[in-house]
Amino acid sequence: MNVAVNKQNLLYKIGVIPGDGIGQEVTPVAVDVLRAAGLPATYIELEAGWDTFQATGSALPDATLAALTGCDGAIFGAVSSPSGSVPGYASPIIALRKALDLYANLRPIRSAPLLQSRVGVDLLIVRENTECLYVKEERLEDDGRRAVATRVITADASTRIARKAFDLARARANARGRRGFVTIVHKANVLSVSDGLFRACALAVAEEYSDVAVEEQLVDSMAYRLILEPERYDVIVAPNLYGDILSDEAAALTGGLGLVPSANAGDGFALVEPVHGSAPDIAGQGIANPVASVRAAALLCAALGQETMAAVIEEAVTHVLAHGPRTRDLGGNATTQAVAEAIIEQVNRLKMKD
Repeated sequence: MNVAVNKQNLLYKIGVIPGDGIGQEVTPVAVDVLRAAGLPATYIELEAGWDTFQATGSALPDATLAALTGCDGAIFGAVSSPSGSVPGYASPIIALRKALDLYANLRPIRSAPLLQSRVGVDLLIVRENTECLYVKEERLEDDGRRAVATRVITADASTRIARKAFDLARARANARGRRGFVTIVHKANVLSVSDGLFRACALAVAEEYSDVAVEEQLVDSMAYRLILEPERYDVIVAPNLYGDILSDEAAALTGGLGLVPSANAGDGFALVEPVHGSAPDIAGQGIANPVASVRAAALLCAALGQETMAAVIEEAVTHVLAHGPRTRDLGGNATTQAVAEAIIEQVNRLKMKD
């Protein structure tokens, strides 16, 4: 999944943002795996998240954002967020997506060698990452009895996310020796203006890709069919909120959120992350599943043009999932460290074989 500029013969500078909760435990594992895989990089640890907000008054300090602008990519852990409104607090990951123009959220969903995983699933959800309801323009009216949220869909954002989806479908098709297939998700039968614009822009882009098959699905029908027949899908493109929900639903098909990574990608930078939360109920116990974070590291390698390293990491993870050890969420009793060591051992073995 090549989403960033390939830089040859350079030492990469990678920002590392562990964040809160289990992010502090699984992010170092991802860095250790990257080192084992041989990524030529220096790592700069940066602060963001709820703990940072409580300590400094900002969930995304200016120094963190400034440092990231000098990096080639970044790994994000997880952040805790208050359930209610807290004055001055804003989600750092949403802020990063906007500030760095990481307009595409890429969520690969693949079958895992686990009993709880569906067989034959290999799809990619491409989610518009900068607008929709996530512009977070909300207000109370009528003395607090009416809440209003603004939903923004633009032609520019819809067109570029559709083009990203079709480009990735074409690349996947070339790698697999088959025709690409894109499913455009919307609710234009009800939201005829906003979703109607997204649909029209995506279909206009589709006309430029005669080698890629295309279909449309209403979002509620898509949620239903994703459960019934996930193996039929290839690339799914959707506005921000729909893509967010469908991504988590799809993760449940192949073993859960502890296995699934994502890349927040622009045209020359990728910030990768596991899709799970900060899991405060298990934080500090050493039992968090590091697989999603490690797979996020593989996405970062791919984004930097290091496809062979990405494949080695993925193969190592697949071996450990198949043979163990496994953490509690996957039916085992292994610690985070035990899984990390097993993955690194496999990475080293695969490197020796090459």
